[in-house]
Amino acid sequence: MVTVCVIAHVAPLAEGLACSDVVKALLPCETFLKEGGSVPGSCCSGVKSLNSAANTAALRQTVCQCLEAAGKAYDLSPKYAAALPKQCKVTVGYPISYGTDCSK
Repeated sequence: MVTVCVIAHVAPLAEGLACSDVVKALLPCETFLKEGGSVPGSCCSGVKSLNSAANTAALRQTVCQCLEAAGKAYDLSPKYAAALPKQCKVTVGYPISYGTDCSK
């Protein structure tokens, strides 16, 4: 957890979006991303907000990198992470997976 906080505070994204913003937006999703179950409305609000904020290819690539780092640091389930966009009715444009090439 300390590692993620350090990453989140020192890794700014393009156009003012930071990894800390990504983590903060998805914090309400933590239980779902670890255990599954129902997705809280506040989680989907964060997912939708983050998706809207990442409105360029460069931002999406960097958010992808932050998501990958946070997912590994928080030991989130890849299965539940992959299901989250559909659960929140959001299209992100790339598969959510630890194997995703964020540069594309």
